Amino acid sequence: MAELKVKRDTKKRKIWSPVRSKWLAETPEETVRQKYLLVLINEYGFTLDQIAEEIDLTGRGSASARADFAIWRTAKDKADDNAPFIIVECKSDNVTIKPHDYDQGENYARICGAPFFVTHNSRETKYWRVKKDKVPGYTEEIENIPHGDASEKDIEELLSKLRAFKEKEFADLLHKCHNIIRNREKKDPAAAFDEIAKVLFIKVYVERSLLTRRSRTNLFTVDVLKSQIAENPLDSLFQQTKLAYIADKIFEKDERINLKPATGEAIVTELEKYNLSDTNEDVKGVAFERFLGRTFRGEIGQFFTPRTIVEFMVHMIDPKEGEIVCDPASGSGGFLIRVFEIVREKILADADREYNAFKADVEKVKSLTEEQRAKKLQDKFTEVQALIDQKSEGSRLWKLSNRCIYGTDANDRMARTSKMNMIMHGDGHGGVHHHDGFLNVNGIFEGRFNIILTNPPFGANVEPTDKVLEVDIKVDPDAEKRYLLEHGALYREAQNRVKAALNNPIASLFDLPRSKKAKIKTEVLFIERCLDLLMPGGRLGIVLPEGIFNNPSLAYVREFTEARAFLRAVVSLPQETFVSSGASVKCSLLFLQKFTEEEQQQFDEVYAAAESEIKAHYADEIKTERERLESEIEAAKQAKDTEQRKGLQMELKGYLKEMEVRQTAEARQLLKKRLDYPIFMYEAEKVGISATGEDDQNELYPNDRQPADCEKTCLEWYREFIANPGAFAVAEGAQ
Repeated sequence: MAELKVKRDTKKRKIWSPVRSKWLAETPEETVRQKYLLVLINEYGFTLDQIAEEIDLTGRGSASARADFAIWRTAKDKADDNAPFIIVECKSDNVTIKPHDYDQGENYARICGAPFFVTHNSRETKYWRVKKDKVPGYTEEIENIPHGDASEKDIEELLSKLRAFKEKEFADLLHKCHNIIRNREKKDPAAAFDEIAKVLFIKVYVERSLLTRRSRTNLFTVDVLKSQIAENPLDSLFQQTKLAYIADKIFEKDERINLKPATGEAIVTELEKYNLSDTNEDVKGVAFERFLGRTFRGEIGQFFTPRTIVEFMVHMIDPKEGEIVCDPASGSGGFLIRVFEIVREKILADADREYNAFKADVEKVKSLTEEQRAKKLQDKFTEVQALIDQKSEGSRLWKLSNRCIYGTDANDRMARTSKMNMIMHGDGHGGVHHHDGFLNVNGIFEGRFNIILTNPPFGANVEPTDKVLEVDIKVDPDAEKRYLLEHGALYREAQNRVKAALNNPIASLFDLPRSKKAKIKTEVLFIERCLDLLMPGGRLGIVLPEGIFNNPSLAYVREFTEARAFLRAVVSLPQETFVSSGASVKCSLLFLQKFTEEEQQQFDEVYAAAESEIKAHYADEIKTERERLESEIEAAKQAKDTEQRKGLQMELKGYLKEMEVRQTAEARQLLKKRLDYPIFMYEAEKVGISATGEDDQNELYPNDRQPADCEKTCLEWYREFIANPGAFAVAEGAQ
């Protein structure tokens, strides 16, 4: 049977409906519907006499209560008015499909007794199973719908194998694969993880590039691998995958699958039943991070930020389109991925709003013919879609993916992992690199970012012996060319600053270390690095051990920070938050906003004035005491009483030091009084994760596991505070 194709009358702006056998106005909505009909016919094998279009299933005769498509198991079932097999609801929007967005499809399926329904828009397609024994609103996402000639056995197999899976199930599956490699190949956890990562990447590549979407032939199967003539068929697929991403340099040129063919087949056997490309991105991300945390748990010095903490911090920072974000200790890429997803959703929702507003205006114009209305809508829709085409250079999503997301990690395994993780989530990986987050390498340098979100490594020290080496600042020629083209002189100057420090201690690049010969805590240096990376007015969200906030010996760090940024919020986390990740230290989340140039100038002027006032206040007292002691020192000198002279000199030195400390403290008190501003503080008890890593109640942001006594979440309190800090009263649960 010949493949069905879209049939258009371009002059009349009409599109042909094969089901209804009539020409229809070619609106964007109708185009989406007719294109999906071709998928049902050409790829699923349904026939036109099995399908009804725009069918009233409610008996009300209302055009607004009609299913886009109803599909029957057979043409006879349709002719006999039996219950449909599948209901399809199409829209032209671009948002990520969630069950409640397409409640109408489920309602139609329940009304007419259809066991399956499909939700389809310009961006994606999702498949659902209606559970008749459950209340309305309860649906089960599945990986596909049956094909036109599916037998009962085929349907049972589809429901049992090709199914959407939960985070824990996928994490357990990855861990099982990891153990297969460790047991069969005797590899250490890190080496075994490398092989799992390669195989996952192959699978995603094969699904996206080699398979026709919804095809029944899956190249990532043991049967297909065995049918290939190659020493190691899985490695052959890996070489294709490497070639596809050669510009990203994710893998070394000579890198290959380091598994025996039998081990590779065992891994493929475990993974082949799942479709990662169609699996919810959030499910993949959470599962991948669960697997990482369980696999490494401190074995390679990595402690992963729980997803609930990432979610909360990103929403507290509230990233917007066009803002440039960086994580200088990106780990598995959790913060960067979530920023990408949230901003992408905002862009897509905004595109839909723009089109729908235009559509509403057009539909108000009664003088337009059907063809004129269709042309206006189609032209606008095409314009809007072009602006959100991620593959089109310069589009809104292209800019987000290629110019707004940056990260680095000093561990090459984590840098590569975050790249692969971002590719699995839809992209943004091009700005992620492997190098020390303290150094200006690639696109990461001072004054460049609107947002920094990070959970830096802490507990370790930057030693005086940790020096800037040639290998640390070497830049790939392609990357250097890219960043020079993007940033010109600013990039060259940033590179020159780090080159000037070659063979000097890394700490010499910073102001916070009190001595270039002493070690300094890694987290302390990261605070300064993050502030340096921010552009004026930029926002920082950072995870820090609580000692930073209350240890007297670190007061100088707090003063350094307060002299450069507004403290917007401090959220204290419970002790057990990071226990499941392998870290037991109690942490807090710090949110800062770097001063603008004007605010910095005001701060410096007010501080200088406060210092002058305090010095003037103590000037006479200090002068009198200094003259008294100097006179006594001179007298002791004349009397050749060395012991008394030394004692008086020590007393003078101690007095001047004491007065210097007192003046500094009082100057800072006066400064705070004159530049007083409110700071949001909150002590959280339930943050969505237990000490064992299981899901728990969550009071941080609106979710379905809020404690019963949680009137408002921390995020909601904070937004009220930001909107009107002057009127904000201390409330239960907030400080």
